[in-house]
Amino acid sequence: MEWWEAVVLGLVQGLTEFLPISSSAHIRVVGALLPHGADPGAAFTAIIQIGTEAAVLLYFWRDIVRIVSSWWRALVGRDGPDARARFGARNADARLGWFVILGSVPVVVLGVLLKDVIETAFRNLYLTAAVLVVFGLVLAWADRVGAKKRELAELNAKDATALGFWQAMALIPGVSRSGGTISGGLFLGLTREAAARYSFLLAIPAVLGSGVFELVTEWDSLQEPGAPGLTATLIAAVVAFFVGFGVIVWFLRLITHRSFMPFVIYRMVFAGVIVALLVTGTISAT
Repeated sequence: MEWWEAVVLGLVQGLTEFLPISSSAHIRVVGALLPHGADPGAAFTAIIQIGTEAAVLLYFWRDIVRIVSSWWRALVGRDGPDARARFGARNADARLGWFVILGSVPVVVLGVLLKDVIETAFRNLYLTAAVLVVFGLVLAWADRVGAKKRELAELNAKDATALGFWQAMALIPGVSRSGGTISGGLFLGLTREAAARYSFLLAIPAVLGSGVFELVTEWDSLQEPGAPGLTATLIAAVVAFFVGFGVIVWFLRLITHRSFMPFVIYRMVFAGVIVALLVTGTISAT
């Protein structure tokens, strides 16, 4: 992979990671259209997501520090020695910390169990196109029927578990990690901003964990002939960080007064483009 192709993929990753339009689907398609003409692969996709998650850490650092410190104080008994206090019964930030941990379990377990399928069958572009449409309709319905009244402090363990499974659906390119979690949050009555913020926070352990795991386990394969290469992967991750930070700022401002319908429409159009590219033989489904 040439350096400028890595820049393009970094731009794509940064622009799409936090929007409910599936960054992995875009990386999959754009990668196939570049001169190197190949799917960059699940490992490359997971590793460059470290860049966008670094943007999340920077943007939400105050929230993260507050949540982690509150969670630790509760865990060691500073909010009370009883089990309920240790699990955040007396502190909303401590509870949120526990809920992020609880919500991360499904994607970690399913990610490990389905690793081979994720890297092969799940990356079929016909499946990606279908999933873009289906989950676009799901997002539209969630945005329409959701009460949009609850804030993050009102989440409970049942909600966190459900949102964890919504996030895990994004193991299939086309679902969108943020789109899945936001849809689930809207169905649970969260406001648009609360659902988006929680999707960003919930993604941190899963995305960083997946990225580091792929970096360690696929280190050698990334340098094989035909693979993206370590340099290209690093370039893409750095570009994704800077672009992703700007997208976070814009997206959170946008959804305070706009619906998700533009993203739903985009998903439909993108799915149509994928099908057209497949039918004309421009790109391969696998």
